[in-house]
Amino acid sequence: MTDPEQSERMAQLEKRIDALKSKDTPKPQQEEHYSQAQHAWRMVIELVAGLLIGFGMGYGLDVLFGTMPIFLVLFTLLGLAAGVKVMIASAAEIQKDNE
Repeated sequence: MTDPEQSERMAQLEKRIDALKSKDTPKPQQEEHYSQAQHAWRMVIELVAGLLIGFGMGYGLDVLFGTMPIFLVLFTLLGLAAGVKVMIASAAEIQKDNE
């Protein structure tokens, strides 16, 4: 084999190796896109979750202690306040990400 033939075969071999290596490399991470509806659903779910957790805790305490629905009302309002607080924190996080 002559020197030019060998260098040509080596160049072809390197091209094949590079092609196989590039096939296995991970693709660059693309920035995820969230629509406004997804953000809105997230905040609604946070609010409803706070309400339901508060309602459940209040109902459970009322059943446990055999009281009138005082704990139900109290914990439902506390759940509402917690849900609103988490919702505001999510809105601030979304606003910070958009800036």
